[in-house]
Amino acid sequence: MHGANRTPVVVIGLGSMGTALAEAFLEAGHPTTVWNRTAAKAAPLVAKGARHAAAVEDAVAAGPLIVTCLTAFEDTRTALEPAAASLRGRALVTLNSGSPAGARETAAWAAGHGARFLAGAVKNVPSAVGAPDTLLYYSGDRSVFEEFEATLRVLGGDTVHLGDEADLAALYEMAVGAVLLPALVGFFQGAAAVRARGLEAASMVRFTGKWLDMIKSLLPTYAEEIDSGDYTDAASSVNLFLAGASYDEELAEEANVDVEWLAPLNGLVKRAAEAGHGEHSISALTEVLRRPERAA
Repeated sequence: MHGANRTPVVVIGLGSMGTALAEAFLEAGHPTTVWNRTAAKAAPLVAKGARHAAAVEDAVAAGPLIVTCLTAFEDTRTALEPAAASLRGRALVTLNSGSPAGARETAAWAAGHGARFLAGAVKNVPSAVGAPDTLLYYSGDRSVFEEFEATLRVLGGDTVHLGDEADLAALYEMAVGAVLLPALVGFFQGAAAVRARGLEAASMVRFTGKWLDMIKSLLPTYAEEIDSGDYTDAASSVNLFLAGASYDEELAEEANVDVEWLAPLNGLVKRAAEAGHGEHSISALTEVLRRPERAA
């Protein structure tokens, strides 16, 4: 933001998240240009005051800050390739999924076209975009973050720059995101079990929330154990989890629920016990997950 003027913003990619990003910029008063391969997706945003660019080249040329929200880094590069010559001197911020390697490749691609690059991640659902507690983190060119921080903060009040390495946001996106599917499948398994008893899945929500709060409260302790490498103060040991694995099959039989997804997790716990971590904290599974260093 410069004085009373709002920084013009370009949003490339108008899926549910990209649309939410564009709406947040519009609501904050930023002149917003949008582009999507399927042009019809721009219509609701145009009705709210956005400018629709017919070609991606026109979109990129419309402002100093280009925010992309496509599926992956490769999709971002493919979509922007026709407009690559127009990227010079502009700030490119990617908000997509992908690996750290993809972020590094895209950073090099952007630099090759004279763009300043910032990779980012939105750690919430589209409906939460713009909320004071919504987390977004970025990595890459710090000058881009500092210049456009006020504009980017429109997307979420908890806005963080992780560091100058372009791949840090993707690293944390995958590291933190690894929690999601196991947690959800655990809830879905529980829902299948209670539904088998004629109960509603909704009856689990309050109790599951409390359980997740408890897990959250343990994370600082587990992180400290992992960082120190000291797993000896075990409130919940590997052996305790190993003993509980047999109950999964009992539940499967009684509720006619498929618990096969737990087999690799229980196998990981067994490997940790066999590696001498039986009486150690369950956080010692980190040591089993870490592969030996590759030979140079």
